Amino acid sequence: MSKQKKDFLLVSKDILPEAILKTAQAKELLAKFDVLTVNEACERVEISRSAFYKYKDGVFPFYDSKEKIITLSLLLVDRAGILSNVLNYVASVEGNILTINQGIPLQGIANVSISIETEKMEETVEGLLSNLRELEGVRKIELIAKS
Repeated sequence: MSKQKKDFLLVSKDILPEAILKTAQAKELLAKFDVLTVNEACERVEISRSAFYKYKDGVFPFYDSKEKIITLSLLLVDRAGILSNVLNYVASVEGNILTINQGIPLQGIANVSISIETEKMEETVEGLLSNLRELEGVRKIELIAKS
């Protein structure tokens, strides 16, 4: 059986039938684990299961490309609370931490990489880097990736 290429359209929500909109809402509830079953999702958005199954394979969310993700490399002093202070500062400016990787500290210094979603961040990336450099225990910080 050959795979058929699907064609897509970008359509404003305000012209879509209610059943398609509610199918998208139900899929979002399932994706975020706000509900555990299709039946719960359908009940929550008030759509029939048959309508959900009719449209579920053809409705997908559109994510605006404004999202930006940065990855930072930090050298931190290996002392209780230093990494926590960095994470708390990022959270305080509405940065969304996606990943944290920390190596085993060597000679009292820990190598840490942090990926941060900056879409809703209340300060510039440059401002973030500058303010993180000022935190106690931060020895070095570099922006290693930006998308």
